Amino acid sequence: MHDLVIFDCDGVLVDSEPLSNQVMIESLARYGLPLTMGECMALFVGTTMAKAQEIAQEMGANLPDAWIDEVYRETYARLRDGVPLVPGARELLMHLEAKAIPYCVASNGHIEKMQITLGQNDLWDRFQGAMFSAYTVGVGKPDPTMFLTAARHFGAKSPVVIEDSASGATAAIRAGMRCLGYAAHDDGAQLAEIGAEVFSDMAEVPALLGI
Repeated sequence: MHDLVIFDCDGVLVDSEPLSNQVMIESLARYGLPLTMGECMALFVGTTMAKAQEIAQEMGANLPDAWIDEVYRETYARLRDGVPLVPGARELLMHLEAKAIPYCVASNGHIEKMQITLGQNDLWDRFQGAMFSAYTVGVGKPDPTMFLTAARHFGAKSPVVIEDSASGATAAIRAGMRCLGYAAHDDGAQLAEIGAEVFSDMAEVPALLGI
């Protein structure tokens, strides 16, 4: 039995990736780097914004020094207009609570971003004291530190990670943790190649966890 479930946030709890990536596309286009939605998501889903900046500049984007702050402001404004939960996410959290299985969130995003997305969906309170960010831990995925920090915080011996990105799945595998790879929009081949167990519906998770 797993004694901790570690959730990624964007794309696993909240369906924010299409919106966030649309903001990224619009921003990078202004600075000379046109991308399609597919290209943008393949490049940036699961990365920190600092890493996204580095990649974009290597691809020819002429980004200003304050670009990260700028794109965060634009993204947060768009998120405040409303972002839905991933279907089945709330029900899964309720199921874990009923089984007295602790859970937390570990994201490469800012706490402020999670407050916007989780808060508007009435999930913010559920994660108080159980929220880990690359910006507070000091290092992001694919480094395993954030997952290991979460496990230590809870004293977990058998944690499981739920991720939707290659960087997140890589971090979980590097941490020696079982990883469930949520692939709602493709076949999950990249996640499977990394070592994640691919699923496409949150309703599948209780059976995968044996609960």
